[in-house]
Amino acid sequence: MSITVIRDRRGKMKHVVRVREHQFVVDESAANGGEDAGPTPHDLYDAALGACKALTVLWYAQRKSIPVEEIMVTVDHDDADEHKGVYRLHATLALTGALTDAQRQELLAVAGKCPVHKLMTEVTAEIRTDLAAP
Repeated sequence: MSITVIRDRRGKMKHVVRVREHQFVVDESAANGGEDAGPTPHDLYDAALGACKALTVLWYAQRKSIPVEEIMVTVDHDDADEHKGVYRLHATLALTGALTDAQRQELLAVAGKCPVHKLMTEVTAEIRTDLAAP
């Protein structure tokens, strides 16, 4: 599966991302030369973590018949040291439902094991960029 990102010349920095049958806009903030027509790449990175945690918690709760109702993950970032190689993310997991303290802790532990969390913290990514033929 390939993901494509194509410039939308109707905007200063706007691009359209296509993933399978889905598409959405990415852009930069006005402060960075864009028009804020969509999330930035950093926003998507942070959102990937929150979405993965939410989906992993729901998947696990359903498998274990844990009565979770609402799941909300809030992700905040601190990029003050990004230029030094440190990008800090803080995820807060809010859960509702008739949950015991033990179940809440179990779901918190599961959130820490989501695949994107592991990808961001335990894997060395190797990226190659090539030019397409003209």
